[in-house]
Amino acid sequence: QVQLVESGGGLVQPGGSLRLSCAASTSRFSIYTMAWYRQAPGKQRELVATITNGGRTNYADSVKGRFTISRDNAKNTVSLQMNSLNPEDTAAYYCNARRINALGQTLEDDWGQGTQVTVSS
Repeated sequence: QVQLVESGGGLVQPGGSLRLSCAASTSRFSIYTMAWYRQAPGKQRELVATITNGGRTNYADSVKGRFTISRDNAKNTVSLQMNSLNPEDTAAYYCNARRINALGQTLEDDWGQGTQVTVSS
C-alpha cells in the first residue's frame, strides 16, 4: 500500500492560484496512475485530473485550462497547479494512486488524507 501525503492547501481569493503537492512512499511510483479528486460539502467526490505513468493527462471539464497536473517520478511526487480559482473550487482535495494491469483492472487504489482548499474573498 502506498502512503500519500498532500500539502499546499489553504485560503485563497477568487482569481488566485495554489499549488498542491502529493508525496508518495513507494519506490515504484512510476508505475502508478496518479490523480487528484475533490469533494465539496454535501457533494460526491469527483475526479479533477489524472496523469498516467506515461504522462498522459486528463481533466474534468470544469478545470480545463485552469489546472495542470504533473508528476516527478524521481521525487515520487504529483502536483496540481490551480489557477484562476473560483469559489466553486472550494473542496477537500485528495491524492490518489492507482495500479492497473494490462487488462485495465485495478490492482491497487490508495488515497491520501486530503487537503482543504477554500476560495473566498
